[in-house]
Amino acid sequence: MKPDCKVIIALDVDEYGYALEIVDKLSSCIDIFKVGLELFTVAGPAILDEIHRRGKKIFLDLKFHDIPTTVSKAGVAAARKGVFMFNIHASGGMDMMKKCREDVVNVCLKENLPRPRIIAVTVLTSMSQEVLKAELGLQHSLATHVKHLSGMALKAGLDGVVASGHEAAMIKGHCGDKFLIVTPGIRPSWAATDDQARIMTPKKAIGAGADYLVMGRAVLNQSDPIKAIERIQQEISGS
Repeated sequence: MKPDCKVIIALDVDEYGYALEIVDKLSSCIDIFKVGLELFTVAGPAILDEIHRRGKKIFLDLKFHDIPTTVSKAGVAAARKGVFMFNIHASGGMDMMKKCREDVVNVCLKENLPRPRIIAVTVLTSMSQEVLKAELGLQHSLATHVKHLSGMALKAGLDGVVASGHEAAMIKGHCGDKFLIVTPGIRPSWAATDDQARIMTPKKAIGAGADYLVMGRAVLNQSDPIKAIERIQQEISGS
């Protein structure tokens, strides 16, 4: 099976060795793996090196959110580690996003490094309209907030956003077709929903404009993960 360029497998595990077992097992059908907070805290940068040794790409999902200089330095460090893509929080503001992008671009040009895609987190897919209003005090709609943050990311020169499939079509319409959308909260019709509030099937998410689909438990909890990926590819293609 040809490695899927749209599906990103989330290595949301707490063991270095187990993470690499997953990469090795799915290497024939997956090209990009996500390293998030849990695995990075346990394994550190060494896990990035090992995944790269296997010829695979990395989406570094650490959601940088700090003062502009700190986020910029973290972004440069990610670029020097050769990650394919990393994310920062759009809610960190325009200055933070712009400085990170500019400093990463400059370092990559100066050191002849491939430039990673930099994407912004809009609203976590575990959050609902009720949470935004009752807990965060946002009076406008979730969709309006996502649209606003996506527009900020575009103006800051970022490559795209992390967003639910439910907002994908709106974001493409607002930011253009070349603006990347990385969509978590993807659940095939035959998988459990777990703790995601705003979920969507792979086929519907791609149809709405998502460029990359992030999946973890929906694949890894299956008795045959490779077969699950095949079913997802079939669902997307409609075959």
